[in-house]
Formats: sequence, structure tokens, C-alpha cells
Amino acid sequence: MSQARTCTQCGTAIVGRSDKRYCSDSCRHLANNTVKLQNQHERRILQTNAALRKNRSILKQLSPQGKTTLPRQYLELAGFDFRYLTQVYRTQKGNTYHLCYDYGYMLLPEEKVLIVNWQPYMEQSKV
Repeated sequence: MSQARTCTQCGTAIVGRSDKRYCSDSCRHLANNTVKLQNQHERRILQTNAALRKNRSILKQLSPQGKTTLPRQYLELAGFDFRYLTQVYRTQKGNTYHLCYDYGYMLLPEEKVLIVNWQPYMEQSKV
């Protein structure tokens, strides 16, 4: 006596070939589209993490001493993507640092950037 097979998408009984997984084309399409969507989300997460790692690497490379002021163009030419950051820190004076893990930067006048290392006091104020 064989067990009744059910659709992996909706649970409806399956009629037909023994290797059939879905009861209809619409359930098959829905299941495949769900997998594609999940893969797109995973791919986006991987791309975001890669951009964050690249940004951190650029900040570290351009500021080996921990505090450096340089033209914003240096970051742009190195491939820095200003859209990706892990934290924002605002000082009591109202300055804003954009952090990428343990390195951060503050945009300065005249298209300059101040790159700094993360400091313990930055943990106190998250935006």
C-alpha cells in the first residue's frame, strides 16, 4: 500500500507521475519563484557585506595611523561606496561620523574627509 503524495507547495494530493512534486503548473511556478526571490535576498545580503568589507579596507588602507584628513576623491577613486555604513555617531558638538565597523569618516568642507578609528566613547551615542 503506497502513501498518498501531496504537493510540496500547497499540500493538495498529486495525481500523475511518481516523481511529480507539484499538483499544478501554478504551484510549480510559485515554488520556483519563491526560491528565486530567496536567492535574490541572499545575493543582496552578500553584496552588502562585500561592500562594507571593501569600505572598511579602504578606510584602513588610507588611514594607517588612525586619524587622517584627505580629499574625498581618494576614497572615490579607491572604490569607496558612501551608501554603505554600519553606524552613525554624532558628537556633542553636532559633528556626524559615518562608521564602517571600526573605522569611520566625517565629511569636511572643501570636499575633504577625516578618517578616524572607532573609539569606545562612540558606543554611547547611536543614531
